[in-house]
Amino acid sequence: MKVVWGITGAGDLLPELFDIMEDVVRDPEVEITVILSKAAETVIKWYKLSDRLASIAKRVHTEKDANTPFLAGPMQVGKYEFFLVAPLTANSTAKIAHGIADTLITNCVAQISKGTTPAYLVPVDRQLGSTTTTLPDGTSFKLRVRPVDVANVELIKGIDGLNVLDGIDEIKLIFASHLKGSPGRLS
Repeated sequence: MKVVWGITGAGDLLPELFDIMEDVVRDPEVEITVILSKAAETVIKWYKLSDRLASIAKRVHTEKDANTPFLAGPMQVGKYEFFLVAPLTANSTAKIAHGIADTLITNCVAQISKGTTPAYLVPVDRQLGSTTTTLPDGTSFKLRVRPVDVANVELIKGIDGLNVLDGIDEIKLIFASHLKGSPGRLS
């Protein structure tokens, strides 16, 4: 099962997401190609996760422009089982919510939503209030989630072909569902 995993420039939950990625690729049927936004490449270096990512993914591509490397077409026509974006920044969430497809990841999401390949998104700013994240040095950092960011998450929930996950725990369920041959929208 070939999957594309998009990573945007949020550091929130990166080590935990890499743990999940390592766990799912233990299954010999799973092959992950990772696409990084330009900002994600910087954040992954800041978190010192570049080598770990290279050891997990079959291929790692960094965005050059909105259509390079060319993955939107192959994903749209079913060359990959699904597209997962985790973490999805508030910036990319806003672009998707308002139909802006000017980055590799937002363009892939836009094109995939026009076809039948499922796209699963894990926005970092899903609920009003505050959240605590871990900085690269291991210290905790408290952030406020803005109402506009939560509103954008609600908007993308209404876009056909997109599945917004409530958290990273659902990622393993998605992989298990597709491996068993019963993909689809989570209820």
